[in-house]
Amino acid sequence: MTFAGDQAQRLVVDLHVPRDVVLTGLRHDLGALLADLGEDHLYDVQLVVTELVSNVLDHTTGSGRLRVFRTGEPCAVTVEVDDESATQPVYGQSRLGENRGRGMVMVESATSKWGTSLRPGGGKTVFAVVPCP
Repeated sequence: MTFAGDQAQRLVVDLHVPRDVVLTGLRHDLGALLADLGEDHLYDVQLVVTELVSNVLDHTTGSGRLRVFRTGEPCAVTVEVDDESATQPVYGQSRLGENRGRGMVMVESATSKWGTSLRPGGGKTVFAVVPCP
């Protein structure tokens, strides 16, 4: 399942996200795979990946799956994260306290669109499209 539309896509990353994933390592590896992106675009992609993967770790009891796609025209990077929960992300709020819950606000500010889709076997996919600047 991909959400980048009908544009030709290239799969850059498809990996299992365990509960003990090291986010700094994930960002570093993603940076190496997307090294040809502009610095600001890469930063936005890394921010979106960090926030969506963190949601899996903070708000579900299982692991997740991360996929990153690139399209050429129009230039964009699509991030998809699967998890085992059907609970939708909450925009601007968190059950974890008043100093949390701004992740999806940041995702929205760095993307042209984001959303969710329930998976047939259970759980959901959260996607976000980061356009090239």
